[in-house]
Amino acid sequence: MRFLPSKRAELDKDPQDIKAMFSATARRYDLVNSLVSLGQVRAWRLEVIEALAPQAGEVILDLAAGTGSSSVPIAAAGAVVIPVDLTEAMAVCGKRFHPDQPFTVGDGHQLPFGDATFDAATMSFGLRNVCDPTIVLAELFRVVRPGGTIVICECSTPTSRLIRKLVKIWLRRGLPILSRLFSSNAPAYAYLGESILAWRSQHELAIMFENAGFTQIQWRNLSFGIVALHRATRP
Repeated sequence: MRFLPSKRAELDKDPQDIKAMFSATARRYDLVNSLVSLGQVRAWRLEVIEALAPQAGEVILDLAAGTGSSSVPIAAAGAVVIPVDLTEAMAVCGKRFHPDQPFTVGDGHQLPFGDATFDAATMSFGLRNVCDPTIVLAELFRVVRPGGTIVICECSTPTSRLIRKLVKIWLRRGLPILSRLFSSNAPAYAYLGESILAWRSQHELAIMFENAGFTQIQWRNLSFGIVALHRATRP
């Protein structure tokens, strides 16, 4: 497969730009994510599994699944997981790493599934990269059955002023250096840093959940609020 040339998206998050950007980063995406998060991404994914609490026999949507590193622990718990990503290159890499998983290429703005298809849905580090997160949340509401759970793990607003300052320094200075050393598409990580700094706070995202129709909305800060885990129920 031929990967697209190096490319970055802009903060208007045009889907074609996002697709091209992640196509160019697919091969080393998991490695760079681990480095960028200073190894914390694995712990964050474990927190997602705990909040999701997958049960044997459940069917769970993993949206923005990338190469499937978020999907494998769900399957290991006995649930049937459907990894979905906007980018074909991510799905191809994921299928190579995890050939037993049913990777699907799909857009979160218009999911290729019927109403109330899933017992639960999750999305890690993908909601801030979509063009219209309100539409994506509405789609997640649609495809999850009544009583089902949604768990979103996303970068957020650190609770400490000092941590906020350190994160800004890391994203603006450390991240570009790291991406040039290890990524096949360094400009993409400039966008990712900007998207993190421009993203909504924990409370603002909770309001978006409420506006989408979800209930029992809760959130928990991880790593001093650098990341937040939101959990809600589809009534």
